[in-house]
Amino acid sequence: MFKTLAVVGATGAVGRIMVQLLERSSLTFERIKFLASARSIGKTIEFRGEKYPVQELRPEAFDGVDLAVSSTPDEVAKEFIPEAVRRGCVVVDESAAWRMDPNVPLVIPEVNPHAAFKHNGIIASPNCSTTQMVVALKPLHDYGRVRRVIVSTYQAASGAGVGGTKDLFEGTRAYLENRPYAYTTFAHPLAFNLIPQIGSPRPNGYTSEEMKMVLETRKIMEDESIQICATCVRVPVANSHSESILVETEKKITVEKARELFSKFPGIVVIDNLEAKQYPLPLNCSGRDEVFIGRIREDFSSPNGITFWCVSDNLRKGAATNAVQIVELLLRGRP
Repeated sequence: MFKTLAVVGATGAVGRIMVQLLERSSLTFERIKFLASARSIGKTIEFRGEKYPVQELRPEAFDGVDLAVSSTPDEVAKEFIPEAVRRGCVVVDESAAWRMDPNVPLVIPEVNPHAAFKHNGIIASPNCSTTQMVVALKPLHDYGRVRRVIVSTYQAASGAGVGGTKDLFEGTRAYLENRPYAYTTFAHPLAFNLIPQIGSPRPNGYTSEEMKMVLETRKIMEDESIQICATCVRVPVANSHSESILVETEKKITVEKARELFSKFPGIVVIDNLEAKQYPLPLNCSGRDEVFIGRIREDFSSPNGITFWCVSDNLRKGAATNAVQIVELLLRGRP
């Protein structure tokens, strides 16, 4: 069904990981092409022993392309993805441009694989902070039905792109050398600091990132009744987002049962031994594709509350890995 694959945004931080994942996968195509902005023209990408020139992202670049996996800024996605679809291409999109469109499925393969097959040419991959939380919520929801979630995120600099990582490294170096540094991505210094705002303000006092977690979670879980309160914070960590999550369920879930549910769920790894100081750490989870969970405990303030710590590589499962898993799902042809 799908003979030609295009990787859109192939030279970006997430795009490069997509290329690596595709190269290591068992997926095969008759043709593959790599698209990026005009700035990348002249570059080549080595894929499975062959070198491919990076082609400019233009509408006609999608001619003859059956399937595309895309990681671009929202405005670029809005301009070019409809052009790809008009040319008969199915697009798995990493941007936020289409996530809340009622006609576009928002998919995490471990959670709602069936939704991927209801597309009209576009399949959206969720926000990174939403993805890891929803993977963790799914086994709890299936067993005891999630009613309320309180989540605080500790989001890495890489979530703000290459500029965010540069701000962290260069800002830290400048701080230690007692000299000024002009931050270009963050409105405040990130070195030795926390920034309790990710995204733009919303009229209700929340930020766009926080509202993504609310709205995207309900859409993916197909349950508008789930109540979610999110606080998203940028922290001086290079990569991998961490989240403190408190969940209230209709049916009580004990610590032992929660650990069992997490351990059996695909894509989740449990690291939970407080006495031995074993729990997920962003440093150890970077470069991994799973969602890691630890510090599982009952919430003393709620009869049906369970709380835990959740870490995942935001560039991988939070972005590139999830998108490539959707590609694999489409090629498999079934949930």
